[in-house]
Amino acid sequence: MTLTDSEMEYIKKEIGREPNSLEYGMLDIMFSEHCSYKSSRPVLKYFPTEGEKVIIGPGDDAGIVELTEELALAIGIESHNHPSAIEPYGGAGTGIGGILRDIMSMGAMPVALLDSLRFGPLEDQRSRYLFEYVVKGISDYGNRVGIPTVGGEVEFDDNFKYNPLVNVMCAGIVPKKDLVRAVAPNVGSVFILMGGRTGRDGIHGVTFASEELTTASEIEDRPAVQIGDPFTKKMVLEATLEVLEEIPVDGVKDLGGGGLTCCISELAAKCGNGAKIELTKIPLREEGMTPYEIMLSESQERMVFVIDPKYIDAIMKIFEKYELPAAVIGEVTDTRKMVVEKDGKIIANLPADLLSDPPVINRESRKPNEHRDYLKLEYTDPEESLLKILSSPNIASKKWVYSQYDHEVQVRSIIKPGDDAAVLKVDDMKAMALTCDCNSIYTKLDPYHGGAGAVSEAIRNIVSMGAEPICIVDCLNFGNPEKPEVFWQFKECVRGMAEVAKCFETPVISGNVSFYNETEGVTVNPSPVVGVAGIMDHDNIRTSDFKDDGDIIIIIGKTYPEMDGSEYQKTLHNIIQGKPPKVRLKDEFKSAKAVLDLIREDKNGDITAVHDCSAGGLGVSLAEMAISGDTGAVINISKLPKEGDLDNFQAFFSESHARYIVTVKSNRANEILDKIKAPKAIIGKVGGNRLIIEDLSINISLEKLKNSYYGVIEKFMA
Repeated sequence: MTLTDSEMEYIKKEIGREPNSLEYGMLDIMFSEHCSYKSSRPVLKYFPTEGEKVIIGPGDDAGIVELTEELALAIGIESHNHPSAIEPYGGAGTGIGGILRDIMSMGAMPVALLDSLRFGPLEDQRSRYLFEYVVKGISDYGNRVGIPTVGGEVEFDDNFKYNPLVNVMCAGIVPKKDLVRAVAPNVGSVFILMGGRTGRDGIHGVTFASEELTTASEIEDRPAVQIGDPFTKKMVLEATLEVLEEIPVDGVKDLGGGGLTCCISELAAKCGNGAKIELTKIPLREEGMTPYEIMLSESQERMVFVIDPKYIDAIMKIFEKYELPAAVIGEVTDTRKMVVEKDGKIIANLPADLLSDPPVINRESRKPNEHRDYLKLEYTDPEESLLKILSSPNIASKKWVYSQYDHEVQVRSIIKPGDDAAVLKVDDMKAMALTCDCNSIYTKLDPYHGGAGAVSEAIRNIVSMGAEPICIVDCLNFGNPEKPEVFWQFKECVRGMAEVAKCFETPVISGNVSFYNETEGVTVNPSPVVGVAGIMDHDNIRTSDFKDDGDIIIIIGKTYPEMDGSEYQKTLHNIIQGKPPKVRLKDEFKSAKAVLDLIREDKNGDITAVHDCSAGGLGVSLAEMAISGDTGAVINISKLPKEGDLDNFQAFFSESHARYIVTVKSNRANEILDKIKAPKAIIGKVGGNRLIIEDLSINISLEKLKNSYYGVIEKFMA
């Protein structure tokens, strides 16, 4: 067990006795970091969680925000880091299964998946193995269930060699009138368990996810990894949607981390009620399972429905049609207790509130000692530098990944993987943009600006597509919170994220915290993965590729001498040092508003392309626009709006925030420039078959740019 001595003393005091072995097991998983958020809850209060469009904020299986007068967006994000480190194919697949169930639990049809992945360097054989089978696990599961994987990001770094990070985001659409919640409000209603049978897989999954890995984990902890079944999940999805359409249910919740213990206790406790479960009614996959195994199992593809007993026959007919095992396993009571019975005999009896709401731990937080050594780096050849950065696996094309995903299924995809964000059809008038972003190096160097930068970049990606950001979800991946330096990173990161969220009035409506991402002293870089959703009219959709010869290139936002933590620093000098780019809230908001105003006022298609500046700076952004548009450009760097001691080389590779590249029709360029209420300048013109940077002596053919950018990951994975 992972219960501490103080927690066991607290439990004994609350219930007035020593728990039995089953009760200790149930309490152990519910007091785990993964289920209880006992370390993070006080810090997560920094986030803004309410807003004009928010329907359901944090605390349910997914957040809900308004899309249109009739439709709502259900959105969530989860991690499956530890399971994927042990068994990458199954770990990633069951991560997909879990987030799909979260969206289904709200009554929504899942319409899009995005993944945020981190691995060790591709030169490392084990890292390649984990990368290959995580991607295959996501691909096989999502493709078979019929949910498109439309976007995401991948980062490679030595730091993730032993602890890959696998974060998955899912969005679903639901008519507002059909929303359901994970609640059991009515005494006398029954719990119906439907879906996959309960087996011995996944036992101690949440406690395994709430402690550090060791070199023996791959063997010892393998039973804690759940076994996914996408074909059953497809049937569960179809049956769930049919039930929600045909039968008035009180509540729905999926069985994820913590299994039946977590699901039933949370359903009851949210409404101040209790629950009684009969173990002999639960459909089992294996013979001889003990009560401990049944209540702690995290077997996949299972849902619990809370309904009035008069609807039992009707709901069972639907489950029979889909050939899904289902059974009435208990009822809602007024005892405020979670009671487990076997053949009518009580074998566990615990307060539901104690299980669902363990006490928080106020962790010590301490800023680590700063490393003051700073190496002055000599400039390298700018043309060679750009080509090498484009060939970095962190920058190069991720086509090897997304070509394995079906992003066309459900025929909602308007803008497919490879742009700043995915865009999907909502209805005939509206579309939504989805993205997820993180820069773990920034957060390692400065947790506040790293966290703030993750939110800022995700918002810029949404704005670049022409959408207004409406909500945020996050997956916060950190090391051991018992270490004061790690917890300080976490607090500072959340503080930075919250400041940007408040500035943009973009509430955080759902999320996940993943601690203990360490293996024998090696801690992952703090990695706040940020998902943002936005809404726009179809006419406002923009893409990043250069369009027509003669289009004028405008940059919006100031450039500062900010190359620390940059792709240039990592790729050309193999070093990470200094302070990352600062997030200047007023500048970020001003630039985003300027871009959105331009797009909304553009009735004639004068704004031809939009792309944000992030990793790799202006150089990479321009190269990506040229490559995707198969069109060159001529650029003059010296015209950039800038501040500080900044030469042309720094300006080209600096990764300052709050910047966008916009291309416009030449005959409207000056008029459009005058409208922009932010630092801006004309820096060049689209055309030709070369990328020319006049004041850096860069003159590269499109063919050479493409050869550097494409095929990098493919060579490693051949």
